[in-house]
Amino acid sequence: MIDAMDFDRAPFRDELFHAESFRAELDAQPWASYTHAYGSAEDVPGCLRALAGDDDAAAEEAQSELYGSILHQGSVYEASAKAVPFLARIAAAGIRTADVLLLIGGIAEGGTDPDPGSDLGSDPAGSGAVRESDEAACRRAVVAQLPLLLAFVEHEDRAVRQAAAWAAGWTGTAGAALAVPALRDRAAVETDPLVRAELLTSLVESDPEGSASAAAGAVGPDSPPELRIAAVMACADIGLPWTRDHHEAVLDLLPLDRLAADRYDHSRNEPLHDICLSLLDRDTEADREAVFALLDAALRSADPEARTEAVWVVTTACELSRSAPARLAPALISAAAEDGTDDETGALSALGRLGPSGAPAADLLAARAADDGDTADRALEALVAVDPVRAASLLARDLERRPRALQAASGGPADSLPVVPYDPELLAAVRRRLATMEPGGTTPFRLTALLASWGPDASDAVPELLAALPAHPRVLPKALVAVCPPGRRAEVADALRARTGTGPADERIEAARALHELTGDHGALLPLLAELLAGSARGGGGSGGSAEPIREAAEAAAAVGPAAASLVPALRAALNSPGAERNNPQMDDDIALAVALHRITGDAAEAVPVLAGVLGDRDGLWRRWTLVRAAAAAGSLGPAARPLAPVLKALLADPRQTPSAALALRAVAPDDLDAGHMAGLLLDAAEAGAAPFEAVDALVAFGTDALSDEHRARFTELGERDRRVVRSGLDGTVEITDERLRARVRAAVRSR
Repeated sequence: MIDAMDFDRAPFRDELFHAESFRAELDAQPWASYTHAYGSAEDVPGCLRALAGDDDAAAEEAQSELYGSILHQGSVYEASAKAVPFLARIAAAGIRTADVLLLIGGIAEGGTDPDPGSDLGSDPAGSGAVRESDEAACRRAVVAQLPLLLAFVEHEDRAVRQAAAWAAGWTGTAGAALAVPALRDRAAVETDPLVRAELLTSLVESDPEGSASAAAGAVGPDSPPELRIAAVMACADIGLPWTRDHHEAVLDLLPLDRLAADRYDHSRNEPLHDICLSLLDRDTEADREAVFALLDAALRSADPEARTEAVWVVTTACELSRSAPARLAPALISAAAEDGTDDETGALSALGRLGPSGAPAADLLAARAADDGDTADRALEALVAVDPVRAASLLARDLERRPRALQAASGGPADSLPVVPYDPELLAAVRRRLATMEPGGTTPFRLTALLASWGPDASDAVPELLAALPAHPRVLPKALVAVCPPGRRAEVADALRARTGTGPADERIEAARALHELTGDHGALLPLLAELLAGSARGGGGSGGSAEPIREAAEAAAAVGPAAASLVPALRAALNSPGAERNNPQMDDDIALAVALHRITGDAAEAVPVLAGVLGDRDGLWRRWTLVRAAAAAGSLGPAARPLAPVLKALLADPRQTPSAALALRAVAPDDLDAGHMAGLLLDAAEAGAAPFEAVDALVAFGTDALSDEHRARFTELGERDRRVVRSGLDGTVEITDERLRARVRAAVRSR
């Protein structure tokens, strides 16, 4: 191994970094043929030269550019691995050593791809040959530089030792044979707390089992705080049983973020959050209770910073564990009360994450909501989730100054945000707001969503909706249809009919679609759709400026059905050319056009090849929902779409596509399905959280009575397990979405 002291001797430094040879070897690489985050890596050699140069400002700029190109947001590329040897030579020469070691370590971190199949990739040239992945190449490139990295753990500069220890750790088990002995030797004599923490963390990355005793031994109060909390995190990561010593160490050290502020592992710089997440991931009753006990104590801390850290972890715990809201409610309510009239720790806002388990906080939230300002709005927003009935009357009192609460009350994506029930006081407030509402902004969408959710109960708002219709012609027509009582149908129809003859095309179409939905009258709609399709065919996108004119026109035509036969030539003309490369919006257009042609003509012959082209093109980015729509369209064709069965079966392998493909196959080729195999695939998709609602709906559609004992037990477990099935969504929506899914599963189990 190279002695670190050698780096301070000029002859040795010059041997490793001779400027002319460095430039020559740098220029000998075909950088223009390598790629990074922005395409060709032809700019990398210039950055490396500047990084190694004497101009500090140019070096800083070069370092920033390298972080943006070869380590873009933690991602690595072909050029990243090619740059590692040159970065190592710069560091070895004592040039900005700590900074360069951190860049090398970042590349190693980017090379630790968790996908076991990611070490291989296809040849981008299309030869079909298998090549090493960029991640694997980066990992291998940094491992090759371990002798240099490990030499630096002996350096006299603390920052260099810490950076070297951190970078070496990210080579993981691939570099363990070389790294572990050197890191252990240094750990035995190191005195700086931060470097000791970094050394222990790197040892655990490289040799988890072999480093368990060292981690456990550093948990006690004799260790410096930085090392002690690193040891607790290491014990949690390794999987050691959680003990009273761990619990007491965390509470002794709160708040914890300050102890990680100067650590280089920025992905783990929130210790309390990371410890609790590691324990919750174990998914055992004992580990969950360990987390809840820790958070309960932290939430009751006298230190506001400690409570702030705990509140943030509570939100994660509620997203992951179904039992967390009820278990943590008393302590979180106590923390919110401790904050007084403000929301210093965020506890007040977090009460909304408790859902019905937060009911004991209703009085506190209602009292805070009666105040002025943003804190009052946040309190009312939380009350919407905790007690929506009580929240409705409070929202009615000050609707204009409660934008967050209104957003929560008025709903959001399906099965996500709560919606307050009908309340006459709130309806009166909405009517007043409609009467004074200015054009623009999101308020019309919020108000109309709320009214639409109430349906005919909100029929008293028809006069205000009609008065506001000219100012909000795209937003209000659907709400008018939703709330319109039979006795006012003629009046509303006349108003909508008048709007079909004035304004931009997209506004007129919105009124015409609402008129058709309300009365069945399509006389005004068909000419507008013809105009829109003709404008789109000319490349103008229609005269209304709609972002999706073809799709909107096709969906509206499909709703009319056979009576829209006059639009068939225009719909056919709007289809993209067979075999043409299409982006996702163009594919969505073609799906809608295929469905419209089938609904209007009753003949699936045109639709099948269009949908086959979409379903067979699965490799594009962000294509999930386009394929879901295509599968649903195929299912709507029924047995006439049987030729699509092979491409639909191919989609079953993707858990995100399994439910839509399964339902489509049930409609087009039911005799080809193995019910048991299909149930297993749908349960896999639900359990993985890939498409849980869709998977559960598909299982119910197929019939839960036919499930095997094994599948029935798995289905029941979806409703009873502690780990949430829904794992992603808008902030604050995961919990309520998962509870709705849980209720749906339980209802299906009971209905057997």
